Amino acid sequence: MPQVTISSNLRIMGVINTTPDSFSDGGLFDTTEKAFEHAMKLIADGAQILDVGGESTRPGSQPVSLDEELARVIPLIKAVRQVSTIPISIDTSKPLVMQSAVEAGADIINSIWALRLDDSLEVAAELGVPVCLMHMQGTPETMQQNPHYENVVTEVRDFLAARIDAAVDAGIAIENIIVDPGFGFGKTTAHNLQLLNSLAEFRSLGVPVLAGLSRKKMIGRILDRPADQRLYGSLSLAVMAAMLGADILRVHDVAETAEAITMVRALAEAA
Repeated sequence: MPQVTISSNLRIMGVINTTPDSFSDGGLFDTTEKAFEHAMKLIADGAQILDVGGESTRPGSQPVSLDEELARVIPLIKAVRQVSTIPISIDTSKPLVMQSAVEAGADIINSIWALRLDDSLEVAAELGVPVCLMHMQGTPETMQQNPHYENVVTEVRDFLAARIDAAVDAGIAIENIIVDPGFGFGKTTAHNLQLLNSLAEFRSLGVPVLAGLSRKKMIGRILDRPADQRLYGSLSLAVMAAMLGADILRVHDVAETAEAITMVRALAEAA
């Protein structure tokens, strides 16, 4: 039996979407009160990072205004920061949201655009906080219409390597960079499975790797389950991602994922 390995620095990132239209939990946490209650539950369940988003990036989603996004995320970040020191990630593409969120207490910028839009690269460098650079083919509106790659692993890895270089050139310290292959963002189910099978290759980039597989459509296609019935598929992929080298698991079901990872870690330590 091959030896089980798992990153000693593995962290579980709990998702809080303050949106009415996110693919899995849209509308469940669309007030500050409901989102704050959920944040406290995620922390109690074992989340080590909170990822707060105020704009849906599901396939076919439409952007929201700056004022609307700020109204969704800033009060929540302030409320959590008053009672907890847990690292907070702001999932946004807007430089002004990045700046306002960090000023409110956020610690990480999570960019599905890999800081390619507007002045986001420069703003992130000025803020001096860790950044997560994700790969996406196309835009949220169009990304799933016809994803195509000659070699998905090579192309995604090369893209992320180029974005790491751009971030370092802009003044972002290499130790402040995380990469995300972008499961489900401009990929077919086959592409996603190839990326997961090759996740260890992204370790060659020399920075932590985030895997966001929770409740994704690929699970629904394989198991024929709607988004709210993809727990077991999500746990399976989380365990595989952990064993294949992920440093951060971005998940909706924190308590269940934490238990699954505890078992994997026990097996790895026994080996």
